[in-house]
Amino acid sequence: QVQVVESGGGLVQAGGSLRLSCAVSGRIVSINAMGWYRQAPGKQRELVAHVTTAGSTTYADSVKGRFTISRDNAENTAALQMNSLKPEDTAVYYCNADVHYPLGYGGFWGQGTQVTVSS
Repeated sequence: QVQVVESGGGLVQAGGSLRLSCAVSGRIVSINAMGWYRQAPGKQRELVAHVTTAGSTTYADSVKGRFTISRDNAENTAALQMNSLKPEDTAVYYCNADVHYPLGYGGFWGQGTQVTVSS
């Protein structure tokens, strides 16, 4: 079993900051890529940021320069630092981990954490 748990969401005013955390636990051999996704009401889930094991990062155009993804390979964690938040960043944010576990490989999702940005 692999578990992915996000934390750190909340309500913030436009221009503010939040830091999301993601912890992966269970029977893990290694974790490949990790990513943060978000889903706003009535919209499809979209990639926000992605980081490889080597630390290479990718960002959605809408968050470049404002969000920073990081990871700690030793602790099996990832974080998303979100600055200069805008109302359009309001969504449920999900962490995804591409995990090598004893019986194979798979992508695992957390339950999501709500981020609400007020104008």
